[in-house]
Amino acid sequence: MRFVKMHGCGNDYVYVDCFQQKVPADPAALSRRISDRHFGVGSDGLILICPSERADARMRMFNADGSEAEMCGNGIRCVAKYLFDHGLVRKNPLRIETGRGVLELQLHLADGKVERVTVDMGEPIFDPAKIPTTFSGQPPCQVLLQLDSAAYEITILSMGNPHCVLYVGELQDQLVHGLGPRIEHHPAFPKRVNVEFVQVLNPNEIRLRVWERGSGETLACGTGACAACVAGVLTGRTQRRILAHLLGGDLELEWSASNNHVYMTGPAVEVFSGEWPDSEIPNH
Repeated sequence: MRFVKMHGCGNDYVYVDCFQQKVPADPAALSRRISDRHFGVGSDGLILICPSERADARMRMFNADGSEAEMCGNGIRCVAKYLFDHGLVRKNPLRIETGRGVLELQLHLADGKVERVTVDMGEPIFDPAKIPTTFSGQPPCQVLLQLDSAAYEITILSMGNPHCVLYVGELQDQLVHGLGPRIEHHPAFPKRVNVEFVQVLNPNEIRLRVWERGSGETLACGTGACAACVAGVLTGRTQRRILAHLLGGDLELEWSASNNHVYMTGPAVEVFSGEWPDSEIPNH
């Protein structure tokens, strides 16, 4: 099986071109094997680039633990780069089908290849049943999450996948790695949740670390950055247009007042290509 390793701000995935190859029989098991950073290629997960009857292509994304996610902001930028640079779809803008619907992507080219991509991420989802969460509110904004004897103020929303945003004075490993997995698996989130730890630098700039559902901490999370942008406006901490500094690089975010859509702009990088042995591809 041929694959390409790509990343957006260090959020890295193994990509399989299912225009040219068959869809793996068991992508969840394949994701667990190929994502292993010691015994596999090493990645935050697996992304399948598939034909679509509704758009130019379809993206299916699997976390490193094999769970399938609805959406990946950094991943979809790389899908757009692959489609254009490899000549599968020579359009600009592109339309890609995801678990949260069809999204439009504007390509920014350099020397005929995609360097950066702006994604129309659509409208944030505030309905607790659709996020999903057991908290109430439209959205649940600045509500208290109880963990043992401590309570944490959180804001919850969905960008096609669920997010829980916490504001902190300092981004510390013990906070991200201590609270991240506990909140991810908290009963208030029936489908688990991505957890964003946000440090506000000024109304136009934040630092962000993300504990990603099914993968642990990643160097970047596009949907998480979008959620932090929306939460910043909802809580009065930041403006509608911000720059987010993540461990793997920077993302530009805007929650448009005119159409309620969130726009994310960032890089897409192809690292290398290779072949995964057929003997290592799960058959069921």
